[in-house]
Amino acid sequence: MRLMENAGAAVAQNLRKEFKKASKVAVICGRGNNGGDGFVAARHLSSSGATVGVFLAEPEDQIVSEIARLNFQKVRALARPMSEFKSAEWEVIVDALLGVGITGKVREPYSSAIRKINQARKPILSIDVPSGWPGQPAVKPKVTVTLHAPKVGMTTSSCGKIIVSDIGIPEEAEKYIGPGEFTYYPRPDPASHKGDNGRVLVIGGGPFTGAPALAGMAAMYTGADLAHVAVPAPVATPVACYSPNIIVHPLSCDVLVSQDGIKIKELVKKCDAVVIGPGLGDDKRTEMAAGEIIKSIQVPLVIDADALSAVKKDPKIIKGKKVVLTPHKGEFERLSGIRLSQDLNSRSDKVARIAKKLGATLLVKGAVDTISDGERTALNRTGNEAMTVGGTGDVLTGVIACLLAKGMDPYHSACLAAFVNGAAGDIAFQEKGYGLLATDVASCIPYVLRRYL
Repeated sequence: MRLMENAGAAVAQNLRKEFKKASKVAVICGRGNNGGDGFVAARHLSSSGATVGVFLAEPEDQIVSEIARLNFQKVRALARPMSEFKSAEWEVIVDALLGVGITGKVREPYSSAIRKINQARKPILSIDVPSGWPGQPAVKPKVTVTLHAPKVGMTTSSCGKIIVSDIGIPEEAEKYIGPGEFTYYPRPDPASHKGDNGRVLVIGGGPFTGAPALAGMAAMYTGADLAHVAVPAPVATPVACYSPNIIVHPLSCDVLVSQDGIKIKELVKKCDAVVIGPGLGDDKRTEMAAGEIIKSIQVPLVIDADALSAVKKDPKIIKGKKVVLTPHKGEFERLSGIRLSQDLNSRSDKVARIAKKLGATLLVKGAVDTISDGERTALNRTGNEAMTVGGTGDVLTGVIACLLAKGMDPYHSACLAAFVNGAAGDIAFQEKGYGLLATDVASCIPYVLRRYL
């Protein structure tokens, strides 16, 4: 509540400073927290004597967060639907439609609202980032008041004058992942069809049948439309028996081998992201095949468990790819040759150094997860000690793959997945205690999504 209040107040203050003569301000708001910041800004501007109109891109019953709803009630008398916006009535427009986390093409009603704002030919101030940025269509502001810190990729050509406003985010909140990561989750379009919201391929199995099934199921629990699972022929039937929701493809041998690459290439064409590693085993033929397959894959990729040895053997196979590696402490130390201490600052520095060296996003699992792409580093502390049970790492890989398949970038996919997996484990722990299983964690993922989306 305090952060939204600070953000809105900062927007109002900077608007008055940048547009001193403006007395008529239209604040155009979306249904999320960016819209909530707009409601607060509208209240402050109105209190200072400006004539303010609040225009809603969606009906008020679609406002998603409780804090934004509370702030809307304070300016409800100023509110009108976007259809009533007439540019001639206003001197400045505040863009509070969409925040960070937008991927791909902006959908209705926001695309029409953005075009209407740009066509108004009035000075525009965007909150945090221009709505739609970095995709299209995007608002073209004269000023952007970005909150806390500039966002990666912001330029004056796309954002106008960039003003950084400190809104009082504590250092700990900046370091640790929280529910705010859900701003990056791509919500399904109501007009979408099967396959539009993520298709995942899991390559695994052989000695261990549960691991690839758990990864596939976790992807679907996170919102993927389809989960394909490719496993060695002898275990295809057992893996298929775990759930009718996953599509199982038998490979040629009792372990993953190089000749499977031909079939896997065809399966990859049907998918938006790939997981390789869960349950593969340490057969030398498998290590060689995994390396060849990883090198050939061009879609976003999650590499876990036994497939990490192929990266250790030849790090060049992931060069230029959108990839997340998910080692635990021991796997990280074998992969990098660097020992990790319990000190989180030291651990973060070492993980960031290796992530930068590999050109990948690393999610190092532990009591506190460490996520880094070499430029940005975050920590996650959701989860509990009962999650040492086998399979929870496979659930995590499935969550990451789903988010990648939906179009999220590797770093934010890893951050949000760590939070979701741990939060699902915490919900499962409330019921199962120390007897929780990986299947319990996977089945609790929808409850996390429902709580925060």
